[in-house]
Amino acid sequence: MNVTVLGVDSLGRKLARLCVQGGNEVSIHADDPAAAMDAIDAIERRLGDGTLRGTALDATTDLSTAVSNADLVVITDTREPARRFAVVEDVVDQQTVLATSQPSLSVAAVAETLTHPERVVGLRLDRGDTGVVEVVVTEETVPATLDRAGSFVEAVDATPQFVADTPGPLATRLAVTQEVEAMRLLAAGVAGVETLDSLLTAEPIGPLERADRAGLHRRLDTLEYLAREVGDRYEPPTLLADRVAAGKTGVDAGEGFYVWEQDEPARPAIEGPAFDRR
Repeated sequence: MNVTVLGVDSLGRKLARLCVQGGNEVSIHADDPAAAMDAIDAIERRLGDGTLRGTALDATTDLSTAVSNADLVVITDTREPARRFAVVEDVVDQQTVLATSQPSLSVAAVAETLTHPERVVGLRLDRGDTGVVEVVVTEETVPATLDRAGSFVEAVDATPQFVADTPGPLATRLAVTQEVEAMRLLAAGVAGVETLDSLLTAEPIGPLERADRAGLHRRLDTLEYLAREVGDRYEPPTLLADRVAAGKTGVDAGEGFYVWEQDEPARPAIEGPAFDRR
């Protein structure tokens, strides 16, 4: 499959790398030539095992050239996506699937501006490399588009999960709901950090460690967005906002709900209640 990625942010680079690993021909588009080549270099370094070969991956600043032979075009940045898709739609085949990977973007809102909204989907990749991709479907999306999108996801060794167009990703919404409740219990002095995490034994890590690994500033941004779009149940806990304001944003900062040493949680950063002997 010929895949064009419009965007050289971290998500665009990740998507392009997965596509190359899946045996696809990949073209990256960026307005800045230096940014385009930096993306190629970063992907080559990340692959590092001879996976990149021949013309499997290239970069260009010319949009028409980038999408001319594409079976799938994915936009990973948020700069005027409807306008950019409208330009793309004029130069690609009618069978070409158009996708956006931005979770804060309404797929339906983009699709309704196009002549052929039936070929538009969302592709939400999880930051944690879970092997699952949410394929966002609108009321206009036709089965043929779903088949092509699903086949693409499977070709990059991931599992497609088809979901309706709603603020997401849904996996993140499920995760942050659990994390918020753990934060509220911690703030109320009900139990300590390690106790709360250890109670969820079905998970490989607990919700507070997971929030630290994801980045508390990212979790705060996600909750603020979901609170605006979905409702007050996603209102960020004060404890989370205080941690972020203090620069204690998780593993990258060395402290969040845990103190981190060599990317592993060394000890809780917040003292638990007196009866918590962990």
